[in-house]
Amino acid sequence: MRAGEIAALAVAAFLAGAINAIAGGGTLLTFPALLFFGTREIVANATSTLALVIGTGGSLYGFRARITAVRPWLIRFVPPSLLGGWLGSVLLTRTGNETFAKLIPYLLLFSTLLFLSQGVMKRLMGAASHVQGPSRRGVWVAIGFQFAVAVYGGYFGAGIGILMLASLGFLGLNDIHEMNTLKNILGSLINLVAAIWFVICGLIDWPRMCIMAAAAVAGYFLGASFSLRIPQKAVRRIVTAIGFAISAILFWKQFAR
Repeated sequence: MRAGEIAALAVAAFLAGAINAIAGGGTLLTFPALLFFGTREIVANATSTLALVIGTGGSLYGFRARITAVRPWLIRFVPPSLLGGWLGSVLLTRTGNETFAKLIPYLLLFSTLLFLSQGVMKRLMGAASHVQGPSRRGVWVAIGFQFAVAVYGGYFGAGIGILMLASLGFLGLNDIHEMNTLKNILGSLINLVAAIWFVICGLIDWPRMCIMAAAAVAGYFLGASFSLRIPQKAVRRIVTAIGFAISAILFWKQFAR
């Protein structure tokens, strides 16, 4: 790797870590950055997943005080998260690189739309928070939904936090700190299971991953430190604009062939 590539990947991962700490959506930076420097699509996805799971894994420490409160939900949601994350990662390794390359513009566009919908999701969760408590059927529906989210997360991953927060809101949870605790633990487990499978399958570009993981850790901690001072609306607008721009470029390249 040349110095310019190292610097660009480090900056992308640093910004992704900071964005994940503030608003989420860091994959919309790291994955395209790897593609730009010629990394094969599936390898880029696997490398980005491992780099960011290392970078954001430290967030779990900050939620340790709330784990006791969410333990009943963890007991319900951890098994489908682990199973779904593994299944999604296996599906990725069974997908040909050419097929996955054709899906990328759609996956990025879907992830960007999810990211853009955060405000709507929060309003819907606010309305759902007036629910007295989830029914047994509602809990099973949520577990099934969590499994589907985990499969998608293991396959690609961008936007799973938004989906999980929406599901928890509709269950009637209204403590945002507890919801974030669940979201971060479950999301980290989904990505961790996927990353382990990617390592076993030999899909990691280790030199690039090491550079990006180190930068993501730095970005995450800086973003966490200044998260209350940085306007999240501005961050969301920038990430959304990047996501739409990259999706448009990839669609144009695909259909211009």
